[in-house]
Amino acid sequence: MQGSTSEPVTLRRDVIGILIPAGDRVELPEDTDAVITQALGGSYTIYVEGHLFRIDGKDADALGKEPEGELTLPEDASDADVEKLIWEQMKTCYDPEIPVNIVDLGLIYSCKVDHDDAGRKVRVEMTLTAPGCGMGDILVGDVRNKVLQVPTVESADVELVFDPPWNQGMMSEAARLATGML
Repeated sequence: MQGSTSEPVTLRRDVIGILIPAGDRVELPEDTDAVITQALGGSYTIYVEGHLFRIDGKDADALGKEPEGELTLPEDASDADVEKLIWEQMKTCYDPEIPVNIVDLGLIYSCKVDHDDAGRKVRVEMTLTAPGCGMGDILVGDVRNKVLQVPTVESADVELVFDPPWNQGMMSEAARLATGML
């Protein structure tokens, strides 16, 4: 996936888009003309008739794109190996309006891997750049889905927290550079 782009497409089938920033689900009909404005982390941001929509990676075919492949881990993977892959997965989650992953934005406060009878369970605490963001539930769901794609992870609890409040100082240097805040 590339990042910021300006690629015109025509939807190949009906697809659900998430209206940015409100977070509302909208059915976009087949043959709708759109422009892909961002393609990061397996999801897409498209521009349609004056509005931005997030299209989930599982619906990439509606845009004429291929969905991403499955993740793999060695059979003897340690908790540290699993946690490393989880952090890599979370780095594929992007705010649909900002071309920087949520880890580098400083939105992930913690990630813990534990075990129970069913297998590995993961607990993530994250925040948003603004508490009232309509995309909050979408980003939480995106993190949960990406974590659950990691082999041997049986459950993922992603909690949205606002203490401490997010601020620009939590961004990595690369994120500040990419957003012009350095």
